[in-house]
Amino acid sequence: MRPMPYSTSPQRRLRAAVFSPLIEGGKVELVEDRIVRGIASGALHEGDRLPSEADMAASLGVATVTAREALAGLRRRGFVATRRGRDGGSYVTMNHRDRSELVLAQLAETTLVDLRDLALHYGVIASAAAFVAASMADPDDVDGVRRLAAADRGGEEADPGARAADLLLEMAALSHSARLTREFVQLHAEFGSYLRLAHEDPEFDTWSQAWGDTLVEALAGGDGDELRRLVQDYTRRAVALLITRRDALVAPNEPARAATN
Repeated sequence: MRPMPYSTSPQRRLRAAVFSPLIEGGKVELVEDRIVRGIASGALHEGDRLPSEADMAASLGVATVTAREALAGLRRRGFVATRRGRDGGSYVTMNHRDRSELVLAQLAETTLVDLRDLALHYGVIASAAAFVAASMADPDDVDGVRRLAAADRGGEEADPGARAADLLLEMAALSHSARLTREFVQLHAEFGSYLRLAHEDPEFDTWSQAWGDTLVEALAGGDGDELRRLVQDYTRRAVALLITRRDALVAPNEPARAATN
């Protein structure tokens, strides 16, 4: 039996992306932004313990003092709380309802050009990974994806879109390409929070349940073209909802902006 290409779960891969080295430099605000995006994307959940200052600094490639100042900033902003004692450490304090408000604010600040560009990049990489996965997955891999699709994610308290996110992350892993998987996981850490907003639409979320089942069957049949089409369709529907949601957020402010010009 050939082992799965990555032994960690989709969510652990996503969490690892949050703490991967920063390529932009070691500024405090960049560290804060990386953690906030991790919370927004669902990679970090309420109650999750963050790495120690030293471990976080080593993972992100920054100085320990930078990690310390970033954690202090996150505490001031209400994203984390630090406890002392035997079970001490810094823990995420934002629940998924508060996270939705955070992501809505981020969406309102994102231009349509940037939103479409990010969605295009995400769709291209995700669909390419799924296409490759069709030719790489063996029956054991397919069984693993079936179990992933059927996993209990907490019922009504589950994060919206968690099932779809897990399936897409697993498709990337099954491509057996370290570069492709790494790029997709990084993209999902950035775009996944917006996808969760799309899943707050009941019709889309219901549609995605059947979509996920069809995705698994396409993988089982080794149909790369169908997998690519399914992922592209998912991304297209999601971004259409996001554009509508963004327009509704931005529209009330447009008259005020016009009056000041």
